[in-house]
Amino acid sequence: MARVKLSDVVAFLGHQVHVCRYREAGTLLDWMGRDLRGRRVLDVAGGDGYWAGLTRKRGAQAVSIDLARKKMVYGAALAHAPALIECDALRLPFADGSFDAILSVCAIEHFDDGGTSLDEMARVLKPGGQIFMSADVLSRADAWPKLRDAHKAKYHVQHTYTHESLGKLLDERGLDVVRHSYQFRTAAAERLYLSLSTYGGKVGFNAAAPLAPLVALGDRGAPNERGSIVLLQARKR
Repeated sequence: MARVKLSDVVAFLGHQVHVCRYREAGTLLDWMGRDLRGRRVLDVAGGDGYWAGLTRKRGAQAVSIDLARKKMVYGAALAHAPALIECDALRLPFADGSFDAILSVCAIEHFDDGGTSLDEMARVLKPGGQIFMSADVLSRADAWPKLRDAHKAKYHVQHTYTHESLGKLLDERGLDVVRHSYQFRTAAAERLYLSLSTYGGKVGFNAAAPLAPLVALGDRGAPNERGSIVLLQARKR
C-alpha cells in the first residue's frame, strides 16, 4: 500500500476542509467529468496546483500556472502534482488551441484586466473545449460596506462578476455559457462569507467547514440568481 505523503495531507486540509472551496472547486470538477483520459487541462492561477492535480488523478494531462513560486515549489511535492509553470495569466505561454479544458477557481476577480485573462483562456482553448470557472459576486455586499471593503482589500479583489456579466464577456470571446450556479445565495450566508473573510481569513474559512452542509442546504432552497460566488461552465464555439 502506498504511503500517504504529509504534503498531500496538508494540502487536503488546506483546500478541502473549508467552508466553500471544497464545494466550489468540487462542483467545477464534477462538471468537468470523472474520466479525463487523453484531455489536456489548464488551471489558471492554480497556486500549488492541488485542483489541477485532481484532474491529473482522473487521467488528464494537467498544467497549473501561477506567479506564486513558493506555492508551486510546495505543490511539486504533491503525489499527483501537475506540470507547474510560473507565468502571468494575462500572457499565457501556450499555442492557440492547446487545451481541451480550462479550470479557474476564484481567480479572475483578482486580475487588473479580467477581459485580457479571458482573451488568453479563449485563445489557448480548442474549439469545442470548455472553461470551468468561478468568481466573486458579493451580490449583497453593499448592505455591509465595511465588510465589503475589508474583504476586497484583504484578498485584492479588483472586480466582481455575475453570471450575466461573465456570460457577456465570454460571448464576446466566442464562448457560450452551458450552465451557472451561485453559492452562498441567502443574505445570512452572504454575510457569513464576508464576516469569515474579514475577521477569520483562511483560518476562519477552515474552522467554519462544518457549516458547509448548512450553506449548501440553504442554497438549494434559494433562487439561483445571486450569491457570494458564481460558477460557470462555457463552451468555445
